[in-house]
Amino acid sequence: MKKTVGIGHQDFAKIRQENIFYVDKTNFIKEWWDAKDEVTLITRPRRFGKTLNMSMLEKFFSVQYAGQEELFYGLSIWEDENYREIQGTYPVISLSFANVKEKTYAATVRRINQILTNLYSENRFLMRNGNLDDKEQRYFNSIDVEMDETTATMAIHQLSCYLSRYYRKRVIILLDEYDTPMQEAYVNGYWEELASFARSIFHAAFKTNPYLERAVMTGITRVNKESIFSYLNNLKVITTTSEKYMDSFGFTEKEVFDALDEYGWSGRKEEVKCWYDGFTFGNKTDIYNPWSVINYLSTGKLESYWANSSSNNLIGKLIQEGSRNLKESFEHILQKKLIIVELDEQIIYDQLSEDESAIWSLLLASGYLKVKNLKTFITDMGERKQEYELELTNLEVGAMFRHMIRKWFCRVAGGYNDFIKALLLDDVKSMNIYMNKVAMATFGYFDTGKNPSEEEPERFYHGFVLGLMVELADRYILTSNRESGFGRYDVMLEPRRPGDAGIIMEFKVQDKAEEKELSDTADAALKQIKEKEYETVLIEKGVSKENIYNYGFAFCGKQVWIKKG
Repeated sequence: MKKTVGIGHQDFAKIRQENIFYVDKTNFIKEWWDAKDEVTLITRPRRFGKTLNMSMLEKFFSVQYAGQEELFYGLSIWEDENYREIQGTYPVISLSFANVKEKTYAATVRRINQILTNLYSENRFLMRNGNLDDKEQRYFNSIDVEMDETTATMAIHQLSCYLSRYYRKRVIILLDEYDTPMQEAYVNGYWEELASFARSIFHAAFKTNPYLERAVMTGITRVNKESIFSYLNNLKVITTTSEKYMDSFGFTEKEVFDALDEYGWSGRKEEVKCWYDGFTFGNKTDIYNPWSVINYLSTGKLESYWANSSSNNLIGKLIQEGSRNLKESFEHILQKKLIIVELDEQIIYDQLSEDESAIWSLLLASGYLKVKNLKTFITDMGERKQEYELELTNLEVGAMFRHMIRKWFCRVAGGYNDFIKALLLDDVKSMNIYMNKVAMATFGYFDTGKNPSEEEPERFYHGFVLGLMVELADRYILTSNRESGFGRYDVMLEPRRPGDAGIIMEFKVQDKAEEKELSDTADAALKQIKEKEYETVLIEKGVSKENIYNYGFAFCGKQVWIKKG
């Protein structure tokens, strides 16, 4: 009998007790325990089974689930008699920061305090039968949402002490989604404060804790060691490029195809592969996104389930405000081409707005890009470098990015769409009207604050180019800033359909020392198109000279002037 396909279940016991669809990942228990790493940090994209695997670890090891062996009957871990003997034999501290998404530092501390308070409430039995002395009882009772930061930072450490003494065994600590508050802190401007608070918690819980047996932390990103993991030299970090636990998170192709066969979707395997495959962990390719696969098994519809399951505001903000080079690389990605970058898989949040390699690291860790090839080399100065070939993960992620780019212009959706229509109709007057509306409304959204668009308009018009790419993808092949003839054009639209016009756009910022009027700048842009023979590429591809439209775009602040030549 087929199991019920339930959406969003993260409690291992409930899944097993209610016979809900489950792909056996219990070999992770053995692989992790046999590794004997004291503290393990595992990073995987969101909704890849991190929380479910942490729930599985808790139900397997925790003394609270002693005698519930039936949860593991028929699963791979239960085939090993040695592991049957340790099920339900350890005190476990399990907590999650998944819901710590506050706008301020004070609210974040209060939310974490609430999580710690709940932990103590769950273990209130420790207050009975003289397990704690008077001083320890006072500390136990001091754990509440209003406690000071010093008390909070020692809460996990002290609870480890009490549980270890009670059960006469060191504890296992499981911390899920450790980096969720870190991302919120970056977005909302309190990163430094939270980094200091988190560093104190982690140091007490995972480094100077003699009551610790093992620990696992999960998250999306590997936060820079110096920022919150200082002195944590017992930390084993497993990122998406590591070879440990390669198939423990996400579904393998065999697991997906077996499920499709079971639920009557055998004929849709290639479509499902195009949409939801593409993730690579270590050297294991063909890892599928489990959230979308489960949703597909439930509905039979190919849609963007995972990409639209939570906010992508941080990613959108970083790309939107990014430099010309970043946006040009993004054009390559949307065209399903490889980009080559040097990056560090550690995320330095306070450098995200300044260091583009940190943005690529975040996109890789988040699952939006995958590693096609990884090359390690030593520079002439003896420095070890890693070069990553990155590409778009799959169709679902591509759809998510296109939706994200459309949102950049949503406040002037009418004006932007009208500009596209005017461009296709060669209506220069309307193009000027609508382009100025778009520029006036959206220039500021491409600012970083440090490099405003009025001073560096490339940030705006390369974002504008990405918008063109998304809106006209079915009708045109768009390239930008490429060599043609004797120079470089800014944007070229090569028609996919016979008879459609080829379009060349040259962008120039007004040089008031040489160009008195904005129209003079537009003329200079058209002159450059002609002198550099930018139309050469289109002519070589079969577009007639008469069917090529040249447009000069002149910028001065938020003002735009467009001329045709």
